[in-house]
Amino acid sequence: MKFTEEHEWLRVEDDLVVVGITAHASEQLGDVVFVELPEVDTEVAKDDEILVIESVKAASDVLAPIDGEIVEVNEALTDDPGKVNEDPIGDGWMFKIKPSDPSQMDDYMNEAAYNKFIA
Repeated sequence: MKFTEEHEWLRVEDDLVVVGITAHASEQLGDVVFVELPEVDTEVAKDDEILVIESVKAASDVLAPIDGEIVEVNEALTDDPGKVNEDPIGDGWMFKIKPSDPSQMDDYMNEAAYNKFIA
């Protein structure tokens, strides 16, 4: 897995990249009450605002960590946005992207570097 300074995690699964927010980010947000997911088949560029997470504390934009096409979204979050708090790296994933340049992931931190970053 890779981690961004914006507290997103990226996990490669076959030719796709699964993206969500980290446990640290979900703790900072507080109870998530709404997730506005991106549209499937949307082309995104790195750093595009692609979804909004609303919590009891604030609303936060999630940026595209890499260039590519959104191929799947976690529809379960529409009915149960709390999954983001309960299992941010598992059932709380947000979307899957087919990267147009997988090497963009090389710029991100591994878990040890991320843990140092948030310490």
